[in-house]
Amino acid sequence: MRALTWQGRHDVRVETVPDPEIVNPRDAIIRITSTAICGSDLHLYDGYIPTMRAGDILGHENMGEVVEVGAKSPLKKGQRVVIPFTVSCGDCFFCKKQQYSACDNANPATTSDMSETLYGYPMGAALGYAHLTGGYAGGQAEYLRVPYSDVGPIVIPDGLEDDKVLFLSDILPTGWMAAENAEIEEGDTVAVWGCGPVGLFAIQSALIMGAHKVIAIDHYAARLDLAKRLGAEILDYREVDVREALFEMTGGIGPDACIDCVGMESHGLGIDNLVDTAKAHTFLGTDRPAALRQAILACRKGGRVSVPGVYGGMADKFPIGAFMEKGLTLKTGQTHVQKYSQKLLEMIGEDKIDTTFLISHHASLEEGPSMYRHWHDDQDEYTKIVLKPGMERVAA
Repeated sequence: MRALTWQGRHDVRVETVPDPEIVNPRDAIIRITSTAICGSDLHLYDGYIPTMRAGDILGHENMGEVVEVGAKSPLKKGQRVVIPFTVSCGDCFFCKKQQYSACDNANPATTSDMSETLYGYPMGAALGYAHLTGGYAGGQAEYLRVPYSDVGPIVIPDGLEDDKVLFLSDILPTGWMAAENAEIEEGDTVAVWGCGPVGLFAIQSALIMGAHKVIAIDHYAARLDLAKRLGAEILDYREVDVREALFEMTGGIGPDACIDCVGMESHGLGIDNLVDTAKAHTFLGTDRPAALRQAILACRKGGRVSVPGVYGGMADKFPIGAFMEKGLTLKTGQTHVQKYSQKLLEMIGEDKIDTTFLISHHASLEEGPSMYRHWHDDQDEYTKIVLKPGMERVAA
């Protein structure tokens, strides 16, 4: 089959690779009909995530048609399914608490040692995202092996096209959990850093949950415009002092909740971010948490900070004093996708959530390498890319 493979920093290629096979009775094989490039794929593209190997198949936002099942899979050939990016056994202590992204069994012992050393306990597993999280092949390909197909996939009813449901695989539940972790109350003011796909879904979710005002912060005009169309007030951090603006927009109190949808690769010309960038380029540091610092400092006393943005290493100059002295609550984590899939599918079916507004480009799988370049370099124009294996190549 054809698949989009990681070969090194800023080097992805479409290659012919072996077809996936059933290796466990709980497995299923799907023919990919839609697969998206995620913002966190850029951390792989930029070389920030360790344990990638040349030839690894990318892609953790996937859906398709079931074409083969193991003996213990409840799926049936011909069903359309969305696959959560989290790989979860359904049986362990964490899965039974619906903390699916913390599954203790899906990440094999052979690949979980490094995360246990880094984080104290082994990470859960994910599709298409480094050997740190199990080394499972991703779905930016013609076919995908789905482990634990009796736990993760959600069957899609007829009449709902791919674009409406594809993001149940990751970014929609991630935005929803980000808002849920912010513990939004009726009438709250919520500030959201980053208007990429997760940020936009966090904005939409916060408004559904009862936020009175959502303030979106970014510097890309097209993304800020999408946030504004959702109902957010917007701030371009290149044009204003964000903390000062938030202070004024909240009557001097500060936002009730702050959501960091940026993660480890913050942009900006603040002195702290310039120092972070220099350290990252000289291997003296890893993450660039400028957005998280700003969120903690801007949040009102007694407020909540939610962090769906991906971090991987150590955060320098973390404002622990402000965090403690203001009595903030911080919640974060990879998304427990399976916990939210059914509820969000029903909301999509009832037209309570729109998932299509942020898609800027559809492309063939063969165009994947150029789409990664655009996703990295042209973020104001490319707000979400959906790859369609089998789609005729249209770009140069």
